[in-house]
Amino acid sequence: MNAPSTSHYPTAPTAQLSEAHTLSVLVDNEPGVLARVIGLFSGRGYNIDSLTVSETEHQKHLSLITIVTTGTPMVIEQIKNQLDRLVPIHRVVDMTTSGRAIERELAMVKVKGKGEHRVEALRLADAFRARVIDATTESFVFEITGKSDKIEQFVALMLPLGLVEVSRTGIAAIMRGPEGM
Repeated sequence: MNAPSTSHYPTAPTAQLSEAHTLSVLVDNEPGVLARVIGLFSGRGYNIDSLTVSETEHQKHLSLITIVTTGTPMVIEQIKNQLDRLVPIHRVVDMTTSGRAIERELAMVKVKGKGEHRVEALRLADAFRARVIDATTESFVFEITGKSDKIEQFVALMLPLGLVEVSRTGIAAIMRGPEGM
């Protein structure tokens, strides 16, 4: 007589969760480099959540591209490897896995309001250390810097007070300590 079966239904492999990663990419500052980097993302169906770029070393003509993208650990690894293969790229650093990165973003937030809404907007701006950079009798433009979640919270609180417009820079990141890119 056969022993009773102890096998269970097969279970699906655990799905890897998508996570956001901040990548710093040191590149030659020359025409077409940014288009090639963006083309790598769009050609493979990867999304860019945030993108900033600026020349950082004028004498060497180098620029730093900071990209925030979301994917599974395998997808993030593929992105880093594919970026590393592009010719004008000198270095790719995953700031998220280093654990030593400082990330900040700047936003300008326009709020329209009068009376109590105006007073409340100013009170909240003070609590978030946002600066008034423009004021009229009917509106304010606040400048706020910090982590993206702080900016998201500020924007969410301004929504019922008369939020009109938000302009954000995207994330800038740098490693702690004495070493450079």
